[in-house]
Amino acid sequence: MSGPTPLLDFFRRGEVARDVRLLAAQGGLATRAHEQLGILVYLLDDADPEIRETADATLDRIPPDALSAFLARPDAPAALREFFAARGVAAAAAPAVVLDEDAPLLDTDAGEGDLDLPEEAEDRSTVVQRLATMTFPERLKAAVKGSRELRAILVRDPNKMIAAAVLSSPKLTEQEVETIARMTNVSDDVLRTIGQNRAWTKNYAVVVGLTKNPKTPLAMSLNFMSRLNDRDLTMLAVDRNVPEPLRIAARKKIVAATSGH
Repeated sequence: MSGPTPLLDFFRRGEVARDVRLLAAQGGLATRAHEQLGILVYLLDDADPEIRETADATLDRIPPDALSAFLARPDAPAALREFFAARGVAAAAAPAVVLDEDAPLLDTDAGEGDLDLPEEAEDRSTVVQRLATMTFPERLKAAVKGSRELRAILVRDPNKMIAAAVLSSPKLTEQEVETIARMTNVSDDVLRTIGQNRAWTKNYAVVVGLTKNPKTPLAMSLNFMSRLNDRDLTMLAVDRNVPEPLRIAARKKIVAATSGH
């Protein structure tokens, strides 16, 4: 499932420190396949020669069969197909049938086991304490590769890149996205990223969560309001937690629907 690439967007804006760029160049972030390739290709033009060379070497380490199968996917960007064709890797005749199409094509970080904290064995306060001792790159890796408990904490991280990394995680489930869409203690950037992902917003529960979330950008909430069923629209019209323009729009829609019968 391709879609918004929240971490890649940080790289494109030039907001990523050298240690994180090097980590990504080494293949250590292991985001979803399409975003991982996008970041590695982007880093080939990095100002730092070591990062450029490392990204180039990492691309060469991706198994050719896995890369060819990815390039055969209908959602694989044409620009990536052209790029790898120039490197001698063509798209396969047909995409491979894989159980997890979001899985990264390469994960060079062998030491990730300590990040996936067992949710049953450690309570939330212990997890929070361990996160507090992590470096920024370690927290970033935890957001992408960690447990559901870690993602639930890190999606609220005040650092926007850490929160974005949760949405780039191949492990993130649709049920987690539903929960995040309802959360009022995440940044509007997180909610905007969810709202821009067409695969996620096919889920009605995600649409309802975003529309009723006062932190969702108003233009997005107004757009999603048109998809609400009568029951949810009625509840929205009297919801004091949402912005007043959204309540008014919901009431107008209800009146228009009633008068139209």
